[in-house]
Amino acid sequence: MSSVLTIRGGVPLSGRVAVRGAKNLVPKAMVASLLGDEPSVLRNVPEIKDVEVVRNLLRLHGVEISQDPATGDLTLDPSNARTAHVADIDAHAGDSRIPILFCGPLIHAIGEAFIPDLGGCRIGDRPIDYHLGVLRQFGAVVDKRPGGISISAPKGLKGAKISLPYPSVGATEQVLLSATKAEGITELTGAATEPEIVDLIAVLQKMGALISIQSDRTIRIEGVRSLGGFTHTALPDRNEAASWASAALVTKGDIFVEGALQRDMMTFLNTFRKLGGGLEIRDDGIRFYHRGGKLSPLVVETDVHPGFMTDWQQPLLVALTQADGVSIVHETVYENRFGFTEALRRMGATIQVHRECLGSVPCRFGQRNFLHSAVISGPVSLHGADFNVPDLRGGFSHLIAAFAAQGTSRATGVDVIKRGYEHFTDKLESLGADFDLSEGAA
Repeated sequence: MSSVLTIRGGVPLSGRVAVRGAKNLVPKAMVASLLGDEPSVLRNVPEIKDVEVVRNLLRLHGVEISQDPATGDLTLDPSNARTAHVADIDAHAGDSRIPILFCGPLIHAIGEAFIPDLGGCRIGDRPIDYHLGVLRQFGAVVDKRPGGISISAPKGLKGAKISLPYPSVGATEQVLLSATKAEGITELTGAATEPEIVDLIAVLQKMGALISIQSDRTIRIEGVRSLGGFTHTALPDRNEAASWASAALVTKGDIFVEGALQRDMMTFLNTFRKLGGGLEIRDDGIRFYHRGGKLSPLVVETDVHPGFMTDWQQPLLVALTQADGVSIVHETVYENRFGFTEALRRMGATIQVHRECLGSVPCRFGQRNFLHSAVISGPVSLHGADFNVPDLRGGFSHLIAAFAAQGTSRATGVDVIKRGYEHFTDKLESLGADFDLSEGAA
């Protein structure tokens, strides 16, 4: 059965919500525990689907996991790591892409790894070629089998010089998790340097890894024979915080996001303020609110950190439908992230998508037939519509559009949102949203 959300819009979302550990860090830190010879403790863990998937996969591989009922802290003990059955891995992985990051740690722990055919949000190719290429450079043997890929390293993983053609977050994580116990020195150029990457490096350093970050996107890792455990508090989820910020602006509301961290959201905060949103930055979080006047149109280009993050783009685009004039969004990270705009157009939004690079500089998707630029005209009056949630961020964007719209909307497939938004329906209820949640057809 799939959850169905019936939304009665037109009510400002106001109140207080809390964000916990980042979806883009917590599951990866959990995987990192496999590298240790001792138990690890991870704090500030959100209750989201991606965490549940990794918890199940780790248990399949013999990792003992316990959770403090009072704090939610996870203790992960990898001392009995073992090979898991292929069918079990496939059953528990679902549509998650996280299993690809198990490869390095599992090779170090038990000498082999198997990853099922991978799913994930359909917002671009997201090829795993980067990952497999990285593992081969470390000396791994990659063997395609029915239902997935078997990876082994008979002679162990060896340090390597690796250059990424694009600063991929996933490929950078793969290098970090594989290189820390590889024999010799690994030098990665063209690395991603997102806050979640830096936090993962902090986790690995606590375990005993030798990792340095250079100013030119170069990361240097000196392999060590063994690692201990870690105790770490995950950084807060800046993507969820930005989503609630856009929700406040779209619905003309006022939301205080407890746990939102200014340091990791500076580019978003500048854009939010230029659009006309109100900000109040406090030590314990950030208040986002609609000032009551007109919103200003913007030109926004997504980019790798420290640029405007692609996960911020979709919720903010909904806010741009309410700006007074023409806005442009140029997506340079994922080539197919504007599929969600079709439902917004049915709600009354005026959005055109284009193949041309409409930003300040041509990007890697130019001349490749991808609809990766959007022109948004506003302000428009949104009205209710029925839609199916296409992916995590696009789905949340549909929801906030529906809560801003006049009339009733019906959203199917909303379970996808549980991948990255903890207790999102409880939070919506606390903000005064008017909706019903029911079980629909599978």
